[in-house]
Amino acid sequence: MAKNRKRNQKAETSISSLEGKIIALLYNSPLKSFTLKSVIKRLGFHSKIVNNQVPVALSNLVKAGKIEVHRGNYISKRKPDEAQGRVDHVSSRFAYVVMEEGPDIYVKAKDMLHALHDDIVKIAVYSSKHGGKKEGRITEIVKRAKTNYVGRVEVSKNYGFLVVDNKKVHEDFFIPEDGLNEAQNGDKVIFEITQWPTDSKSAQGKVIRVLGKAGEHNAEIHSIMAEYDLPFEFPQEVEHEANAISDDISDEAKHRRDMRGVLTFTIDPFDAKDFDDALSLEVLPNGNYEIGIHIADVTHYVLPKSELEKEAFHRATSVYLVDRTIPMLPERLSNGLCSLRPEEDKLTFSAIFEINDKAKVLNQWFGRTIIHSNRRFTYEEAQQGIETGEGDFASELITLNELAKMLREERFKKGAVNFETTEVKFRLDEKGTPIEVVPKIRVDSHKLIEEFMLLANKMVATFVFKRQKGKIKDTFVYRTHDDPNPEKIADFALFAKRFGHDLDVAKGGLSNSINMLLHEIEGQPEENVLQTLAIRSMAKAIYTTEEKGHFGLAFDHYTHFTSPIRRYPDMMVHRLLQHYLDNNTSKDREEIEKKCKHSSDMEKRASEAERASIKYKQVEFMETMKGRDFEGVISGVTEWGIYVEVRETACEGMIRLTDLKDDFYEFDERNYRVVGSMTRNTYTLGDDIKVRVKHTDIDKRIIDLELVWG
Repeated sequence: MAKNRKRNQKAETSISSLEGKIIALLYNSPLKSFTLKSVIKRLGFHSKIVNNQVPVALSNLVKAGKIEVHRGNYISKRKPDEAQGRVDHVSSRFAYVVMEEGPDIYVKAKDMLHALHDDIVKIAVYSSKHGGKKEGRITEIVKRAKTNYVGRVEVSKNYGFLVVDNKKVHEDFFIPEDGLNEAQNGDKVIFEITQWPTDSKSAQGKVIRVLGKAGEHNAEIHSIMAEYDLPFEFPQEVEHEANAISDDISDEAKHRRDMRGVLTFTIDPFDAKDFDDALSLEVLPNGNYEIGIHIADVTHYVLPKSELEKEAFHRATSVYLVDRTIPMLPERLSNGLCSLRPEEDKLTFSAIFEINDKAKVLNQWFGRTIIHSNRRFTYEEAQQGIETGEGDFASELITLNELAKMLREERFKKGAVNFETTEVKFRLDEKGTPIEVVPKIRVDSHKLIEEFMLLANKMVATFVFKRQKGKIKDTFVYRTHDDPNPEKIADFALFAKRFGHDLDVAKGGLSNSINMLLHEIEGQPEENVLQTLAIRSMAKAIYTTEEKGHFGLAFDHYTHFTSPIRRYPDMMVHRLLQHYLDNNTSKDREEIEKKCKHSSDMEKRASEAERASIKYKQVEFMETMKGRDFEGVISGVTEWGIYVEVRETACEGMIRLTDLKDDFYEFDERNYRVVGSMTRNTYTLGDDIKVRVKHTDIDKRIIDLELVWG
């Protein structure tokens, strides 16, 4: 039996080798076609066994779309389909080229042409050997994603190499001696590629900035900033322009609705410095409430074509890393002129609503105002007032909270999806070392602010959408969220069923069914996994001029109006809203759409950088926990490992399949599990498991775990 298996393996190897030789003959010869006999003759095959194998090899190549057979048994190379896409270099062994339309194309490492992650490339596309997903070979690099990379320097006697931080870059870069620029072994640096690779040679370049020793807090955070092209400081001309702005608003106040006599306050995190929204409350003579949502009037200070405007657009968003904020606007604006600090007159853009005791909006007004905040609340202080009924403006806080709960209830009745994920933050010491993982707990004071911000965003978007009665609407910036992909929802429903939960979309509608399931799993061991999978099955929210709705919030029209200090799209919304309040005609859609696309891209980059900084601190924290056992839940499975979320710290690590010595485990993608080929032991998404911290790598931001039991 063993001899037969070896003989079969040898035959398969021979056929595979034949395929390679035939391809080399066809693609390297000036002749356009060959007969079967000439193929055998030119390659020097004589034995009957080889003659029998050549037709099999040819048949495989035809199925793979690499050759064609013509009338008279003439064989020629097949001109592949050509396409263009972006490289997603997921593994050292292979990558995918992501197409704008159609399925992604699989590319083996040997066919990469030294393309790097995110490069735009041209690709020759073939059918796969076994008729499955298409495969390809990169033929041209159209545009390099970047020329600067971040990593750790390894220095030898007369040269060095850069080990790149980005886990999707699977090769090191060569640094000649004169390119080290005083970088020492183990330094984190910013590196510029000056010579792209050819043949088997590595890319070559030079160190342009030393960030510090690998593993040091500032060096690692600066590495993340550089990896995601986040700015280290504002250009001098931007700071100069910000500092030159006058803080005298007395003349401007005359042209605005004066809200300074109305009770107004802010509610923010205890460590916040930029207060971009405030609430006001006044009881009207008819017993209804006038509630103002007042937003910092950033566009009064940041004028079109100014240096501040250019920089705000370029950054598009503030970025919140674990130990610092990289603001969209200079501190003079974000923490000073625009911040709605207590006991100061401030310029705002407001959405003011008359609301009855059932939280129904009866009237609305949008426009520029001036306010005077009476109190700055932290979330904890506001919550205490809501719970105890004591302290500053407690009755007003309670009233707003009751109205917010009614608004929230109405949202869910209309189909909003109730995702309440648990987030964590780190308590750092004076050196930036994490000493504690603290869960972020959402209480009523958080939800109060959230509901009134959602109300303002929804009503502003609805107002602009309905301004023009016909089919052609005014150009505007919407925050949209498409319905989920039906295939992803079907896969999620199948997986939920494994835990005994039904997602009956036909009976209750998609959003209601998801909410029922999320309520059903609350407090259950599978809660985190199913909630994570449900979120993954959702589409991503984006900025666009298309008048679509927001699935997750169940709003027909939605925008971002409430955070212009930290989001460029909110600045666009303020300008467009005022433009239409002044009864002007619609703006150019193409120009606004380009800005929306840029803003969505920058938001994605900021989110990735924030996750990277959290992962770095998680690895650093878990480094102190080596040898300790933890209970966890399997949060992901792949062909190379089992991802486990440690319950106590909310940190995720991986058990490598190669470390499971009791069996050879294979990845079952359809069922989110790995299965032992002999024991049939299975490890499935959502399983409880006990693990031990085996190894941590701050450079690569990974935590290796080993199985204790599961």
